[in-house]
Amino acid sequence: MPRFWAGIDAGKAHHHCVVIDENGTRLLSRKIANTEDDILGLLAEVTELTAGGEVVWATDLNQGGAALLIAVLADNGQALLYIPGRTVHHAARTYHGDGKTDAKDAAIIADQARMRRDLTPVRSADEIAVELRMLASHRADLVADRTRAINRLRATLLEYFPGLEAAFDYAGRKAAVILLTQYQTPDQLRRAGVARVTGRLRKAGARLPEQIAQTALDAAHAQHTVVAGQDAAAMIVKRLATEVLRLREEVEEVESQLETRFRRHQHAEPLLSMPGFGPLLAAEFIAFTGGTLTAFESADRLAGVTGVAPVPRDSGRISGNLHRPKRYSRRLLRTCYLAAEVAARSHPESRAYYDRKRREGKNHKQAVLALARRRINVIWALLRDGTTFHQESPPSTPIAA
Repeated sequence: MPRFWAGIDAGKAHHHCVVIDENGTRLLSRKIANTEDDILGLLAEVTELTAGGEVVWATDLNQGGAALLIAVLADNGQALLYIPGRTVHHAARTYHGDGKTDAKDAAIIADQARMRRDLTPVRSADEIAVELRMLASHRADLVADRTRAINRLRATLLEYFPGLEAAFDYAGRKAAVILLTQYQTPDQLRRAGVARVTGRLRKAGARLPEQIAQTALDAAHAQHTVVAGQDAAAMIVKRLATEVLRLREEVEEVESQLETRFRRHQHAEPLLSMPGFGPLLAAEFIAFTGGTLTAFESADRLAGVTGVAPVPRDSGRISGNLHRPKRYSRRLLRTCYLAAEVAARSHPESRAYYDRKRREGKNHKQAVLALARRRINVIWALLRDGTTFHQESPPSTPIAA
């Protein structure tokens, strides 16, 4: 049976598809809209063109703008491979010409799929994992927005009321942000007094209202000079404080949704039993691994994707020169690193391993990464067997200390 390869350079509004045969001869080059009708039309055209031969599809996106394309191809039983955009970019240097077009990229994708045997198939999505990935990404955006708002708030407050800016950690003290929605200047605080400020904070549900009020009044009594632009700055601070509170509420709501969906996943119990993993980090782990081990045939493969398995950079007489890989999931590395850092503080066995690595001369970051690598073996075994973690770790692939 003849084989054909259909490479798709995926985009937001349009995709470009190029079909080649076993000799690399281009049979079709077509631009289509990112709509169901156009994708189905392309599928029908390719099926007719290949006259019943086997068609292997390949694309440079596995989510985002290619989500509808992937779903339509999966519903119609088509094999689809994923080739990262970075790989396409480097491969383009080996083809004729310096120009870059969607048609050329699609042809490169098809040709790479024809020649390579190491491309990852795009598998059916885990519904909960997809939801967790979207919620985790949304939470990260909200947290970044909240951090920017807090930084702008502090910078503005510093211009006219530096004592109050230095008095609180606005990222960690919600009550201090509530205070700024009510009072923004030294004279406002002095006129209100400790009792009234405390009452308004208590009514707003702030924790430790007396302490917050007293600290704010101390800062107000230490400054009697009115700085130019104070009124405009105070208005900005009030709006930013209101925005920070809104973002805090949204983050908490998204975190609640994350935890609710996470606890419905088949891997929730094994991951929560692992020291260092709480609902949020465990939910992110599922989100960034796709919720299944089918893409990771071994713990080593999972460690490589996570970025905790060093790769050699040996040449000639130089050996043992290890570096972090360039291609790995940054988000998954962050999740596993934070979980390992928590475990190093709270779990005796993890702490003992961390201390041993520090005695061997590794710094804190290197020791935590080494612990994260060791934990990957255990996590992979837990998810493979569907078991939970106990003091006696489940069978796992041994690694060098």
